[in-house]
Amino acid sequence: MIKRWTIDKIREFVEKNSESKLLTNEYLGFSQKLQFKCACGSNFEKTFTKFNNNNQRKCDVCQPPKASRSVE
Repeated sequence: MIKRWTIDKIREFVEKNSESKLLTNEYLGFSQKLQFKCACGSNFEKTFTKFNNNNQRKCDVCQPPKASRSVE
């Protein structure tokens, strides 16, 4: 069964599973970038898919992006 996310369910998930706060008030779909406020006070944006599945739950300063794999 596919879980349908609403903005209220996303807000609840963010509050329970991270130190960040959701700033966006409307959820249009999985490809939409949502606005968040990190615990450090910085704003950042991510899709909910990345926030949820990839554990990217902080700004790029507090949780720097992983280096891309390069083939040498």
